[in-house]
Amino acid sequence: MRTIYIDVLIVLNIYINYFLLLTVSQFTHTPLRKRRCILASAYGSLFSLLILAPQLNTFLNLFIKTVACVSITAVAFGVKSLKGLLKNTLVFLGVNFIFAGAVYAVYSCFEPEFLYTSNFGVYIDFSMTVLIITTALLYFLISILKYFFSGRDIQECTVIVRYDGRERVMNGLADTGNSLRDYFTGVPVMICSREDFSSLTGYSGDGDSVPRGFRLLPCSTVSADGLIPVFRPDEVTIRNNLTGETKKVNVMLGAGNSNGRAIFNPEILL
Repeated sequence: MRTIYIDVLIVLNIYINYFLLLTVSQFTHTPLRKRRCILASAYGSLFSLLILAPQLNTFLNLFIKTVACVSITAVAFGVKSLKGLLKNTLVFLGVNFIFAGAVYAVYSCFEPEFLYTSNFGVYIDFSMTVLIITTALLYFLISILKYFFSGRDIQECTVIVRYDGRERVMNGLADTGNSLRDYFTGVPVMICSREDFSSLTGYSGDGDSVPRGFRLLPCSTVSADGLIPVFRPDEVTIRNNLTGETKKVNVMLGAGNSNGRAIFNPEILL
C-alpha cells in the first residue's frame, strides 16, 4: 500500500493551484491579488484529499472537479459578472485538464514510483529542487506560448475609448515594450497622448492633485522617469483595420508621450 503524507499532498496542491491560477490570470487578463490567489490555492488543495477516498466513478469525479473549479475561481477572482466567472472557470478547467493529461501521460509511460494518481488527484513525493526546476520549465513553456499567441499580427488597428459620455478614436500601436500595469489591480495600462487624455476626461494631467477615481502611477521609459495619471475608462475597444474584427479589452488608460497613438501590449488581445 502506498504511503501518502498529508502535508506533502496539501503543499503540493497549493503550489499547483497557485501556478494554474496565475496562468488563468495571464490568459484572461483578469486581475489577481496575491492574497486571494494564496487563499484560493489553499482552499482548492482541500479537494486533493479525495485521493485518499475509494475510487469514484468518472461522472462523480467530473462533477466534483467542476464544482471545485467554479468555487476556486470565485474565491480567486471574485464574482463580478457571470460571464467573467464562466470565462475564468472554463480556462481554469482547461489548464487543469492539460496538467492532468500531462501527468497521466508520464504515469502511463513510465509508472514512476514517486507519482500516484487517483480520483483526478495527483500525489508526488517530491523534493524542493525538483519542484523549482519543474516550475521554471513550465513557466518557460508558457512564456513561449504567450509569445507566439500574443496578437503580434495586429499591425494596423484603431482604439475606441468611451468615458463619461465621451468617445475618442485613436490609432493603435501594439508594442510588447509597454509592460506597464496598475500596481493596485494588476490591470494593463494603455498609454495615449495627453491631448486625447484631456479630451476624454477634461483633466490635463498637470499638477499633483488628481480627480476622484484617478491616480498617479510611476512610469519608466528609456528617456525619462516620472508619474503619469491613469484611470479606468467605461469601455475600450480595439478594431483590427485589416480584418474588421473588434475586441473589448480590460485596460486602464494613462497619459504619456505616445506620438498621438494609443500604445498597448498585444497580450491584452488574448
